[in-house]
Amino acid sequence: MHKTSIAWRRWAIRAAIPVGAVFLLLASLWMAVRITPLQSVTAAGQTVDVGAAAPGLGFSGPGEMDLFGQTIATQPRFPGPVRPRLRLTHITANAELEQLLGSSDKNSAGVLGRQLSAGWLRYGLWESAVSAGIVVVVLSAVTGLRRYPLRRTVAVLASGVVAMTAVNAAGFVLLASGTPSALRHVHSLSDLVGRNAGYPVAPADGPALSGVQAVVIGDSTAAAIGNRPVAHPSALDQACGRSADSFAAQLAAVNDWNVLNLACSGATVRAGLLGPQPAGPLSAPPQIAQLQRAPKARVVIVSVGADDLHWADLTRFCAASPDCDDRVTDAYFQQQTAQFVMDYRDLLTQLAALPGHPAVIVNQYYDPFGPDTSCLAAEHVDAAKAKTLQGRLDQLNSALQQGAEAAGFISVQPSFAGHALCSAEPFVQGPKDKAPLHPTAAGELAIALADQGALYAAEQSPSGGQTSSAGDSSTGDSSGAGQP
Repeated sequence: MHKTSIAWRRWAIRAAIPVGAVFLLLASLWMAVRITPLQSVTAAGQTVDVGAAAPGLGFSGPGEMDLFGQTIATQPRFPGPVRPRLRLTHITANAELEQLLGSSDKNSAGVLGRQLSAGWLRYGLWESAVSAGIVVVVLSAVTGLRRYPLRRTVAVLASGVVAMTAVNAAGFVLLASGTPSALRHVHSLSDLVGRNAGYPVAPADGPALSGVQAVVIGDSTAAAIGNRPVAHPSALDQACGRSADSFAAQLAAVNDWNVLNLACSGATVRAGLLGPQPAGPLSAPPQIAQLQRAPKARVVIVSVGADDLHWADLTRFCAASPDCDDRVTDAYFQQQTAQFVMDYRDLLTQLAALPGHPAVIVNQYYDPFGPDTSCLAAEHVDAAKAKTLQGRLDQLNSALQQGAEAAGFISVQPSFAGHALCSAEPFVQGPKDKAPLHPTAAGELAIALADQGALYAAEQSPSGGQTSSAGDSSTGDSSGAGQP
């Protein structure tokens, strides 16, 4: 009986060794995919990190494109369950702007595909080295605990490295052999997301506005809808809801600037900034086209995104629903965000190519909700709903910030701390005001102060203002020449 027990134990140990070895190899591979650094490649003025996504199911499928924090399925499909993960990290403008936006010149644009393919192969080598390193660390611990002699320890470690290398090689050959070829067929980032990017927007007709020092483009937040109208408004001023209390007007008064405010209520990147926008009975020309009539502008301030995500509709739906944190609404929001970041990339690319290279500020959105939501009870908005809405706004702000950083622009988030809805002195218009959830005149001033502080900080930096500054710009701690 004792001999049988010993024999059984020996058989169990022998059987456990290959099982443990397979588990170690697979676990090391799984860990290596998650910790191996992505490989950066640069082509056509854009820097892209290349790596592997988590293995998927099926014999083929899309890869992943991380665009300003938003994961988008690539249009090309890749054979095998191991597929690439790509992340855009830097945008610059150069002489080949058409190539940046998706040129039809496949010979020159093919550089991007070749670079992506080379980055994928380089990632594979790094991943193999990392997984082999993990195996060495684990086996070193095992051989140390079991007090193996040096020769046997070296043999075990060498066997582990060889086995892990073989598994990686077989895995890439069998599961991802077609990936390099598929990546070489990518001629632009627009190919990856399955859309044709627009060509540079031509300047609008009309004389040059050489006296303009700063230009504001964007939506109703920048137009300051719901506040005092501008003096002697044009028909387009009225249709767009432009106000004399806008942060553009505040900056003009403080700095003695001529600020051109092109913002229009309801503007999106596609219909407003890069393309014409219906504004009542009128059609507002593309704001980028009008911006180019001011060639000497030193500053461009951008406020966009909420209308791209249909923010007003989301807030109304949230107020009317018992719970606005449901899967259907979240799926709709994610879909709209994915569309926005692709449009946003086009906008950033064209802003980076502006003649004169003005300093560009991308404003994030303020937090309209404070800890007290009692004044919204009649609108059926409680603290839980406000938290859901704020979470979605935070996701938009994250995309705005990451995109600005990729383009080398300044990112600013104004702070309305202590002055949110339901506070004693709110910076946000309430549900009974003309434009609920939009800034009051005081809120517009807070945004102006945040932008002014960011400009002052940029002027003091060695890079002269084109570096990214993504901090929270508050309304009370900015200082410098020309400050209110």
